[in-house]
Amino acid sequence: MPLPPRSFYGLSRLILGAQLVRSHRVGYMEVEVLDWRTGRAVHVMDKVGLDACRGSQWQCPGWHPSRTGLQAEPNGPLLRDTCELRTLTSSSLLTLYSTDLGRQVGWRTVFLSQDSGPLLIYLLLYLRLWRVCGGEKTPPAVVHLACFCHSLHYIKHLLETLFVHRLSAGYAPVRNLLKGCAFHWGFTLWLGYYLNHPLYTPPYFANKQVIPSFLCFLFCEAGNFFINVALSRRNQAVNSTLHPLATGNPFTWPFLLVRYPQYTYEIGAWISLAVMTQAVPVAAFAALVSAQMLLWGTRRHRKHRRLAGRSGWMPEGELGGCTQCRRSPNTEAGGLCSRPCFPPLVDTEAVQMCAAAGGSQHV
Repeated sequence: MPLPPRSFYGLSRLILGAQLVRSHRVGYMEVEVLDWRTGRAVHVMDKVGLDACRGSQWQCPGWHPSRTGLQAEPNGPLLRDTCELRTLTSSSLLTLYSTDLGRQVGWRTVFLSQDSGPLLIYLLLYLRLWRVCGGEKTPPAVVHLACFCHSLHYIKHLLETLFVHRLSAGYAPVRNLLKGCAFHWGFTLWLGYYLNHPLYTPPYFANKQVIPSFLCFLFCEAGNFFINVALSRRNQAVNSTLHPLATGNPFTWPFLLVRYPQYTYEIGAWISLAVMTQAVPVAAFAALVSAQMLLWGTRRHRKHRRLAGRSGWMPEGELGGCTQCRRSPNTEAGGLCSRPCFPPLVDTEAVQMCAAAGGSQHV
């Protein structure tokens, strides 16, 4: 005997109501934080939401959040501040391991300290060393040009740190600040003393060597500035995963050859200064800076290719274009990409895996 329509209506309301309650049910987990050395429980948190992130919830008592490092495994990578619980485990109990990272400072403080010290040290040596050492003649013109180039370089870095670069909200260990300041300040003291001493001799070819090197230095500094501005605009865009391409600005054309031309311009600037001054300290500093820039560029390039291959993008050099990614070349009649767009710098799937690969870096 069939049921009356009212019974079917009540049954449907019962089923829909159960699904609605199940969809609005809030999931909670219990998070246990252990010391990674002793395995002793440091802190236990009950009813932590599944959407809780490491930066807002996972804080150990007595430690500042910036110096507390959390790991899913005792010797695993540090978790990012944006890492969520549901990306780490599927059970209702999560065990994390904490470690004390030591005293931390902001990245903006690190870069301002590294760049302001060399500027002040070199200007002090430029203004006082010649007179203190008893220089009788006036300094050669290359000494004034070297002071101008050195001051311009670090003033540009300071202004870019304040107004151009978008630094992360993370922190760096104090020991990194001390090592960076010791490196930059020490070399500045050496080359400043060498170039501003009365016994310093001008380059062998005089103006034939100084003027072209000086113009090359200005070109590299301008190129580095425009590349940093392009990268900053990329980060401020809605789709910040796209890598900037060469535009009508000639200083951005190195994007056609290399992926990180800011390092190329930085190397060119220091090599130009070394050729212009023909000084051993400047050449040594240029060699060390070039090696560091090559290491950074190679590391970032490998990371980019690894993330691009994981996300299914085409390898480097396979450029495409579409209206969705603001690319104009290689488009079909419909305005969409005939092949995948340029690989992104940040892979969303890799970010969700919460594998921390270290701190932020100066762009």
